[in-house]
Amino acid sequence: MTQGYQNPILHADYADPDVIRVGEDFWMVSSSFNQVPALPLLHSRDLIHWRIVNHAIKRLPSAEYDQVQPGKGVWAPSIRYHDGQYWIFFSLPDDGIFVTSTDDPLSEWSKPRCLKSAPGWIDPCPFWDDDGRAWLVHGFAYSRSGIKNKLQLFEMAPDASRLLDEGRIIFDGTPSHPTLEGPKLYKRQGEYWIFAPAGGVKRGWQTVLRASSLAGPWQSRDVLHQGNTPVNGPHQGAWVALENGENWFFHFQDKGVYGRVVHLQPLCWQEDGWPAIGEPLGDTGKGQPVLSHPRPSLPTTRYVLQTSDNFVQGQPGRQWQWQANPQENWLRKGKSGLTLRSVPHGGSLYTMPQLLLQKFPAERFSVTTSLCGGFVEPGDEAGLVIYGERFAALSLVLASTGRQLRLRHGWNSDRGELSETSLLIADNVGTSVDLGFRVDYDGISRFCYRTSDGEWCDVAPVFSAGAGKWIGARFGIYASGRGPEAQGEAVFSQVEVMTL
Repeated sequence: MTQGYQNPILHADYADPDVIRVGEDFWMVSSSFNQVPALPLLHSRDLIHWRIVNHAIKRLPSAEYDQVQPGKGVWAPSIRYHDGQYWIFFSLPDDGIFVTSTDDPLSEWSKPRCLKSAPGWIDPCPFWDDDGRAWLVHGFAYSRSGIKNKLQLFEMAPDASRLLDEGRIIFDGTPSHPTLEGPKLYKRQGEYWIFAPAGGVKRGWQTVLRASSLAGPWQSRDVLHQGNTPVNGPHQGAWVALENGENWFFHFQDKGVYGRVVHLQPLCWQEDGWPAIGEPLGDTGKGQPVLSHPRPSLPTTRYVLQTSDNFVQGQPGRQWQWQANPQENWLRKGKSGLTLRSVPHGGSLYTMPQLLLQKFPAERFSVTTSLCGGFVEPGDEAGLVIYGERFAALSLVLASTGRQLRLRHGWNSDRGELSETSLLIADNVGTSVDLGFRVDYDGISRFCYRTSDGEWCDVAPVFSAGAGKWIGARFGIYASGRGPEAQGEAVFSQVEVMTL
């Protein structure tokens, strides 16, 4: 009997997923926004179990990303395999469309190259046709381009070195498909297909466009809605065809503080040639997401998405990302534990580039870490942080009177006004302390701590975590200082994450 799976298959913030199959391997990329290293690459053999195997971009290609740029960075990448090369196309919303490639996805990817400098041109997807010609389709961000709801197509050099024409709008969704974006272009049985989301992240749906030639005209059909399920806004993903004839569709669901989590839906091609996704939504001809379903007919591979970390050889695992392009003085090399240096930063946690963060891994989970503070100057500190537009950290701080535990919490308001408060939790704390927190439903979190000779103590008040700019909440660790140089340091021996 075929075993089933439960959605979401990844309860973590892998926004705008795109997936391809190359032989027996499946590769997934997603938006990473301002997080660095950028463009995470995930691998699977069974479509259900995934692990992070690489990042295609080690540094974002602009000096502005040496500072925190919430909501900017890598938007909606597409991954393709063509002529022995893996290609990833992505946008930086203020800059344009970029390309990186490799012949081995587990090795170094090429330095990102700007294919088209055009603010607001987003969500690019390449396509190589059977005749050897290459094409590029993309959407628009109204905030940068003044254009919305439209898809534009270009002919492209087959080596992705340049665009060959002035492009043309091939579909205008203004009257019927607001916020049309994220196109993925395919060919099946001589026809061209564009899978594109519409209606917005929180309440949108999945649309499919169909044409006998790339010049159009393009027909449209809405194929996946929320229906009677709790899965809001099911759209923006990838169609994957297996060698055994099965077809599957990946999409995300925006879950607020948890970010955009990934679902897998069955897809079948109907007699009229259109795809049906999920399960039938009454007699509407549309589909709705399945919450559980028999697994793909593939051998199960028990990959586990990385969370806990013992910092082997003194380095962070692939699950971690910085808030900005990392600098050489943020880490000190060591054989065990992770040594973060007290990099000067006199501002808010919200703007601190050296936060080392990872995604919320589940609705309910706990995190603990052991910290040893080798502080030098008053103002040196290190701690455990929950980050979003609402943020908080339980920190070990060197004050003029000795070491303290403090709870820092703040908010970047809807008006962009930044406020932050620091509360004294414990005084005369030793050099070493265990820090932790527990996240419950809706991101309600409670910090806790334990000194070397004590029991775990809860911290008040409770903290209600919030999503970031286009991303879910993150958690992680940091060290900072107020002196002119990073003389102090903090050693984190491990970070343990447990799903509840």
